[in-house]
Amino acid sequence: MAEPHQNPKKLSDLRLRFISALVLGPLVLLITYLGNLPFAALTLVASGLFLWEWFTITGTQAKSPSSLTGFATLFAIGVLTVAGHPDLGLGAMVAGAFIAYALGGFSKAGRWAIEGILYSGLALFSLLVLREGSNGLLVAFFLLFVVWATDIFAYFTGRALGGPKLWPRVSPKKTWSGAIGGLLLATVFGAGVAFVANAQDLMLWALLAAGLSVVSQAGDLLESAIKRRFDVKDSSKLIPGHGGIMDRIDGLVAAAIFAVLIGLVAGGSLADPIAGLGLI
Repeated sequence: MAEPHQNPKKLSDLRLRFISALVLGPLVLLITYLGNLPFAALTLVASGLFLWEWFTITGTQAKSPSSLTGFATLFAIGVLTVAGHPDLGLGAMVAGAFIAYALGGFSKAGRWAIEGILYSGLALFSLLVLREGSNGLLVAFFLLFVVWATDIFAYFTGRALGGPKLWPRVSPKKTWSGAIGGLLLATVFGAGVAFVANAQDLMLWALLAAGLSVVSQAGDLLESAIKRRFDVKDSSKLIPGHGGIMDRIDGLVAAAIFAVLIGLVAGGSLADPIAGLGLI
C-alpha cells in the first residue's frame, strides 16, 4: 500500500534538489570554464566551508586556535599554489596541520581537526593543480561530469531497482544496484566528455572515469561514516535539498585527490600531475 504521508515529502525534497542543482550546476561550470582567479576563489570558499562543516561535526570550536589555524592554512595553500609554488602549498598544509594539532593539545579532538585540515587542504590543492595543468579545462569538466553522473545515476538507479544494500551500517539507503548504475553511466559520460573534446585513447579515459567513479562513491561513504560516528544527518543546511557542502562535494573531493595521486605515481609533476597519465 502507498504511504501518502511520505510521498509528498519525498517529492518536495527531490524538487528542492533539482532546483538547487539547476542553479548551482551551470554556475560551477561557468566558473570552471573561466579558470584562474574565479576558479581559485570558488575552490577556496568551497574548501573553507567544507572544513567549517568538518569542524562543526567533529566538535572543533569555530573560533578556537586550531580552527583559525586551519582556515589560515587553506588560504596559504590556495595563494602558494596559484602563485606557482605547489610544493610550498603542500608544505604549508603539513605545517598548518601540525600547528593546529599542537594548539589542540595533541588531543583526540585535535586529531580530528588535523584530519579535516589535511583532507580539505588536499582537495583544494588537487582541484587547483588539475585545473591549471595540461588541458586543465578538459580535465576539470571530465572530473565534474564523472562525479555528477555517479551521484545522479546511483540515486535514480538505486531507487528504481533497489536490491541488496551497499553498506547498511554506514549508509542504509545506498544499494549495490545504485553503485553499479552510477559507475556504468559515469564511465559513459566520462568517455563522452573526452570524445567531444577530441581526446585520444578513449578507452583509457573510460577506465579513468570508472576509477574516479568508484573513488567518488568511496568518498561519499567516508562522509556518511563520519556523520554516523557523530550522529549527524546533514553536514549543514547551506544548500536546500542537499544539506551542506560536504554532502554535495564529498565524492568530488575524493576523486580529485585520487586523480592527482595516480598522476604523480605515473610520473606527473606537482604542478601538472595529470600529465603523468599520458592522456593529453
